[in-house]
Amino acid sequence: MTVGIVMLVHTALGRAEQVARHWAAAGCPVVIHVDKSVPRKTYEGFVDSLGTLRDISFCDRYRCEWGTWGIVAASQSASEQMLARHPEVRHVYLASGSCLPLRPVEELIDYLDDRPHTDFIESATTADVPWTVGGLDAERFTLRFPVSWKRNRYLFDKIVDIQRRLKLHRDMPNGIVPHMGSQWWCLSRRTLSAILQDPERPTYDKFFRHVWIPDESYFQTLARQYATKIESRSLTLSKFDFQGKPHIFYEDHLQLLRRSDCFVARKIWPHADRLYDAFLTDVAGAMKRTEPNPGKIDRIFSKAVERRTRGRSGLYMQSRFPNEDWENGVTAAPYSMFQGFSELFEDFEQWLGKATNARVHGHLFAKDRVHYADGQTALNGALSDSATLRDYNSKAFLTNLIWNTRGERQCFQFGPADNQEVNWRIARDPNAQVSVITGAWAVPLFRSNLDFAEIRRIAAGLQKIESDHMDILRSPYTKARVRIWTMAEFIEAPMEPLQGILDEIGRTNLRRLAEAPKMVDLAGFGQFLQNLKNQGMHPYLMGDFPVERNVSEPAKTPRKPYLVR
Repeated sequence: MTVGIVMLVHTALGRAEQVARHWAAAGCPVVIHVDKSVPRKTYEGFVDSLGTLRDISFCDRYRCEWGTWGIVAASQSASEQMLARHPEVRHVYLASGSCLPLRPVEELIDYLDDRPHTDFIESATTADVPWTVGGLDAERFTLRFPVSWKRNRYLFDKIVDIQRRLKLHRDMPNGIVPHMGSQWWCLSRRTLSAILQDPERPTYDKFFRHVWIPDESYFQTLARQYATKIESRSLTLSKFDFQGKPHIFYEDHLQLLRRSDCFVARKIWPHADRLYDAFLTDVAGAMKRTEPNPGKIDRIFSKAVERRTRGRSGLYMQSRFPNEDWENGVTAAPYSMFQGFSELFEDFEQWLGKATNARVHGHLFAKDRVHYADGQTALNGALSDSATLRDYNSKAFLTNLIWNTRGERQCFQFGPADNQEVNWRIARDPNAQVSVITGAWAVPLFRSNLDFAEIRRIAAGLQKIESDHMDILRSPYTKARVRIWTMAEFIEAPMEPLQGILDEIGRTNLRRLAEAPKMVDLAGFGQFLQNLKNQGMHPYLMGDFPVERNVSEPAKTPRKPYLVR
């Protein structure tokens, strides 16, 4: 006994010819169906190229459009011809022109001879099928689908919607239970002939003609009516991505295919010469005899799907951008944002850089430009200091900056005068360490020479912006590590907060420091705030700041408590 091969071909006819000759050389009769959409001249040339081989024949042609009845009709026609012309065939193996035998054909014949009454067809009820994509599982049987989903998607969706609204419903003929599975099966002669010769076949054909993607349900359902022993799996290795599209195997998948131990793989890139040369070989050069086990490489495909859908932390790509909340981690690495520190301390950026060995930037989101560390005009990945380019997508700017500099801790200054579009992005980022001294934005105004009316106007605007930002940072949706002090409470005891910040960054090198950060002179700042109140503006974010207070005293405090031990 032997195995008959039914090949459904629609493209890459040269490769299909090569594989058909390989099947025939091993003693397997081959019946080929060529899609009717292939031009007649091309088809005739393909037939002539195989016309000298006695075991290869061609059946009637049908138009095989994805998801339509034509694929089932082609499989029926080729199978009927196979059973009629080759009585020695015990099993019929359905393959495509892009399928490639991975093991010697003799092994497949021996494998099936040892299992003469076993049907290899993936067949599961709709309730047990996890791989359907598009929301149609049971409905693909209960509704009608008279138009092509690929060519008329709008009309297809409209017809489905109308049927749902009208509550139209079709019942399965003769009470059969619908099953689904891979199109690529290997059925015994007994089961396949029972399906094709069933007196109820016209009824079943009429019903499945209007089922969506019937090639994944026609034989899978009817095989359950006649088979005595079903192995619910396919002998063909075929993998699909999260969108339901088949994976294509290229030349660099050679070792992966070898590890699968499967008899046949689909879908092979037509130009993968290395694969065709490696597997269309003699018995001595092929794989060892073993049970087909595609599960051995499932882990690799699962990782590929995860990488495509989730990606790497902080790296955005076409398949999941710009959809919100699809990111696998907002950013790639921890970073720190400081608000109010550079206003309260002189040369705070230089001090922090020395203390932590981190790269400490100025205001990255300033209105005029991006203030990179050391006055740089561009950073890793050609990130420009142009405010216009940054603000085109400020959220992407931040994620790109962290990704491009991963391995080096990034710290930057922020304030209410900066671009505020990144506030929620930072607040929702578990990698963000946010330290805020509220009200410190008033210190530059206090030290400026502006008219007091102008100072009052600017102060009112900055306070409103910072207040809104604090609401975001205190939101229950915030995932960043946030520490907030009012200016009054911070300057009461600045050493402990600074110590905690340095401990959290974790890269301290204070042995090289000669002194701790020096606080700016705030003599008269309390009176400045009182003057704002007298002008009708209530500066409440600074905390309880008395009019008379020796606020410069913390700068004279011994430096030792600043050290990280």
